[in-house]
Amino acid sequence: MNTVLTGSFLTLHYRLAGPDGADIINTFNDKPATLSIGGGELAPAMEARLMGLAEGSRATFELAAGEAFGPRNPDLMQRVKHRLLDELGAPEEPYRDGDVVQFPTPDGQSAYAGVVREVSADWVLFDFNHPLAGQPVTFEVQLIGVL
Repeated sequence: MNTVLTGSFLTLHYRLAGPDGADIINTFNDKPATLSIGGGELAPAMEARLMGLAEGSRATFELAAGEAFGPRNPDLMQRVKHRLLDELGAPEEPYRDGDVVQFPTPDGQSAYAGVVREVSADWVLFDFNHPLAGQPVTFEVQLIGVL
């Protein structure tokens, strides 16, 4: 029976739940996922939990606060002036607490997201931390195939 090693290709069902137990991702009622260990598709702490598991295994792991997506970083809270937001292509956008806003990377080839946390007359405070940074998560997995 195959076991998970670095470089393994997996077909699996998995569920990721936040600290309140609510599902963030759940493939158990849909198509299984396919991924490779070491490919960056899962957080390293989640990949580490899979190492050595045998094909056909089902397991649930509790990851401590910050273990899966790192600690919250206060430096990733940034105030962006309305003037700059207007230049980026969203003039007069009515930003509200909780809105998710996409920003282009400097090379223009990709994007990253920030969550609005506060709005003033001059600026908008964005949180660029991963939404689960600093949070405990539950990771449940059922390994269907390991190559």
